[in-house]
Amino acid sequence: MASKYALFLLLLVHYRSATCDREHPGFIRLGSFLSPANHSTSWLSPSGRFAFGFYPNGDGFSVGIWMTSEAENTTPWTSEAENTTTWTANRDDRPVRSTAMLELTLDGRLLLRTDSRNSKLIASVSESASYAAMNDSGNFILYDKDHHVIWDSFSFPTDTLMGGQYLPHGAALLSSMSKSNRSTGRFRLEMQDDGNLVLYPIHTPNISLDAYWASVTQGDRLDLHLNSTGALLLIKNTDSTVRGTLYGGSSVSNNSITYRLVLDSNGILQLYSHSFNRTVVYKTSLEWSIPDDKCSVKSFCGFNSYCTLDDDQPVCRCLPGTNFVDMDQKSRGCERNFTEEWCRDSGRNASSRNIVPMENMGWDDPPYFQAKMQEDDCSKSCLEDCDCDVALLDLDSYCKKQKLPLKYARRNPKASSTAFFKVGFEGVKEKQAGATVPEVPLPTVIIRTKDATVLLLVVTLGLVTWSCVALAISGLFAFKLRFFEYRKLLDRGDIGLSQELALRSFSYKELKRATNGFKEELGKGSFGAVYKGSFSKGKRIVAVKRLEKVINEGEREFRAEMRVIGRTHHKNLVRLLGYCAEESKRLLVYEFMSNGSLADLLFRSQRRPDWSERVRIATEIAKGILYLHEECDAPIIHCDIKPQNILMDDFWTAKISDFGLAKLLMPDQTRTFTGVRGTRGYMAPEWQKNTPISLKTDVYSYGIVLLEIVCCRRNMEVDVQRPEEIVLSSWVYMHFEAGELEKLVRGEEVERKSLEKLIKVGLWCIQDEPALRPSMKCVAMMLEGITDIAVPPCPTAASL
Repeated sequence: MASKYALFLLLLVHYRSATCDREHPGFIRLGSFLSPANHSTSWLSPSGRFAFGFYPNGDGFSVGIWMTSEAENTTPWTSEAENTTTWTANRDDRPVRSTAMLELTLDGRLLLRTDSRNSKLIASVSESASYAAMNDSGNFILYDKDHHVIWDSFSFPTDTLMGGQYLPHGAALLSSMSKSNRSTGRFRLEMQDDGNLVLYPIHTPNISLDAYWASVTQGDRLDLHLNSTGALLLIKNTDSTVRGTLYGGSSVSNNSITYRLVLDSNGILQLYSHSFNRTVVYKTSLEWSIPDDKCSVKSFCGFNSYCTLDDDQPVCRCLPGTNFVDMDQKSRGCERNFTEEWCRDSGRNASSRNIVPMENMGWDDPPYFQAKMQEDDCSKSCLEDCDCDVALLDLDSYCKKQKLPLKYARRNPKASSTAFFKVGFEGVKEKQAGATVPEVPLPTVIIRTKDATVLLLVVTLGLVTWSCVALAISGLFAFKLRFFEYRKLLDRGDIGLSQELALRSFSYKELKRATNGFKEELGKGSFGAVYKGSFSKGKRIVAVKRLEKVINEGEREFRAEMRVIGRTHHKNLVRLLGYCAEESKRLLVYEFMSNGSLADLLFRSQRRPDWSERVRIATEIAKGILYLHEECDAPIIHCDIKPQNILMDDFWTAKISDFGLAKLLMPDQTRTFTGVRGTRGYMAPEWQKNTPISLKTDVYSYGIVLLEIVCCRRNMEVDVQRPEEIVLSSWVYMHFEAGELEKLVRGEEVERKSLEKLIKVGLWCIQDEPALRPSMKCVAMMLEGITDIAVPPCPTAASL
């Protein structure tokens, strides 16, 4: 009797379980699992339109959500499924093998087990799930025991929004690399906090220069919403009011149609509709896309290349004088196919370079020089300028000179501009597509008599004399013409040409007008404030330093700046363009550095620079100091190397500024005495000991800056958890000695060998004894891996 009763209870439980499963076909119980090696590879939504599970990715499998087709009722491995993947878990992880298993564990966690020992969470939740469901909107959801949502895939979009899904303010869609590679790609759609929906290349700041499409809407905390009718709306999240409509969608809701918004791998934002029938076969239609011009997507092509349409499809092509970095990945850009050696040897000018013109070209990169010119003069000016790689003559006859690389070059058939590209001789031959120039043999002169010899000498001397006179007259006219053109440029306030010839002398009235009465202050240094100014109707931005100390000290500072910066020219030094010296007024005009200082990037930026960027910046600073120490006419001691004096240009190149404290040495000098200068924390010990300073003083300051770059923190911080962390050098050496370098970068993924190299170089640079510090040439060689680095001893400051 007892056995019959037990059998009855077992059948009742089985019946209730089966009934529950029939009522909830998308219900996924604890203990359920999937595996690519088994037939059960996915969990379907109730209608079978969507699947969650394993899909093929390269040589392995990834976990994600995709739309199904009729064929997927028998197998999920179809190209249709791959083409309509809507979400991928841990998209930048490597694909897993067929032995992997996806499990909703009995303790309520969603785990991906790659083998018997390794597993990874798919969904991070604070409490255990009781069950899961894949619903017909394309959302995979985890529920708690009270049927509340504790996690869903809609809250973590990748490159796609489905009907009913939101993109909240401050969030972004990131494109995939390609249709077959779902890892993070090259573009992003950002719902900014100011209410503007903007398309950018992925690793760029949120500035208009890098944007290639924007909704041009404003309002605090707007969310992007794709509703069930396909309408694309900007909604105020506090009261759900519509503040903008990007696409109107259908007038009625249709359960047989699903909408999908995707940021494609080519940077185009596209809205699709998918029509389903009872057999789950769907038809896809493109409803809306932006931008209309596929070549307007910035960074679709890399540096020194431009986009053009071929059968309505965007393709990348190299600018004249450059070749693709990688023929298999043309989006990586192009590099120059000739060197600049001709600039050092004027005798080779005619045979080593030429100009190739291109019509209808344009770019957004700011020029370093511009002036009104004729077409021939613009081409010739770039050809004779070692700094010029390309010149653009626009519709207003302004000749704008640029250096490579060009970031956002494009070709527009409607534009009326002409670009002149400087190319090497090999580049010219390639441009001629194999055309050869026949060699003309020199004529042989045979002298038969004495009279013929005399006649030949008279004719030769006559020709030489006439040529010299003609050249002298031509040179005089050319000089007069250039002189009058230069006077016109000065009267117009254009500083570009003077940058090529010599430092420009400004009047105080000119600089006051250029800075709008010294209205916009960029920063304040030891000897005065720096203001933003502009010339040529705002087309040329400069920084004007106004010296504010007493007259004697100001003049000393002014003369030091003029003497040092006026004779230096290096890509990692801020360039001096001109000056003003009227009565007691002393002002300096520098090139404008648009991205602030290294201190802003390290200590105030919300995004910590990635490791490769920090290594590059450290190397560029070292090269700039090396130029001052060893490559100038006389060695120059900067005396105030610190992050505030390292500025970043438009391309985030590091440049050393503020030479007001520089000490100019004579060629036979190696050390000098001077008053204490510099900034506390970056000053070498010899400043305090009243001993002669040398080039090693800058090496010490560079070492402190290098450690700050590595750790992204200041050399002295009091708001720390433990006292030993207050002084950066002590904290660094403590972890270096203990072999715990990863604690210096606080869990950041960096290459350990590279990290150890930079730490060693920094510790050698901050040795108490100047003789123990390496020269900047040795520092640069160690950073580039040319020289081995010994284990540094403990710096005196680190032992205190």
